[in-house]
Amino acid sequence: MKKITFIIIGCLFFSISFAQEITTTSNDSKTIKMTNRAADHFMLQASYDGWGGMPDSISGHQKGFSRGFSAYFMFDKPFKGSPKYSIGIGAGISTSNMSFKNMDVDLKSSKSLLPFTQVDSTNHFKKYKLATSYLEVPLELRYTANPGNINKSLKAALGIKVGTLVNSHTKGKTLQDKNNNTISSYTEKISSKKYINSTRFSATARVGYGIVSLFGTYQLNSVLKEGVGSPDMKLYQVGITISGL
Repeated sequence: MKKITFIIIGCLFFSISFAQEITTTSNDSKTIKMTNRAADHFMLQASYDGWGGMPDSISGHQKGFSRGFSAYFMFDKPFKGSPKYSIGIGAGISTSNMSFKNMDVDLKSSKSLLPFTQVDSTNHFKKYKLATSYLEVPLELRYTANPGNINKSLKAALGIKVGTLVNSHTKGKTLQDKNNNTISSYTEKISSKKYINSTRFSATARVGYGIVSLFGTYQLNSVLKEGVGSPDMKLYQVGITISGL
């Protein structure tokens, strides 16, 4: 993990230095007016979320629309010799909500492995989710077909994100019996970071036109800490980005 962290940090410094040092002139850089460049300083993202590599015992109890939301403030550094390309770096928050049916995820268990327990034949919650929030630093290599008017241009970006866990909790609403009859409108929220990976590395991509883009992210390390559950479970997100401010 330390080795991966050093690699990511090294990439960040290299990319920023690379963007600052490029000085090759071109016809594009001489003619493009950059005074109104919006540069995607704010990015808002809404996504459908899933875990790749889930065991059948867990994936069979996914329910509804698992979703996420992210918000970032970004600095944008165009390449001096080719302003169609730029480096974007910033910070923000990313949330993910994984919904389950007839499942209990015991974040405060004393067991070495995180228990995912089926509760089909006993009391259970009608709505149940596992939610995580990460503070993230995204880095993007960006392409803009018309950098002089970025809000009316084809745009694309590839990048990475490094995140640190700030919260993980389960939340259950409306307690039901084994026949799905409502017992009470009780809501239960249990918070613990014990089993969830405290650091997240993700690859990112987005493409779109103007202020709207489609994006995807894929977690490079496991959702869970080493040795507490399936190492193959990795978060993926697909959704819409609103940017351009």
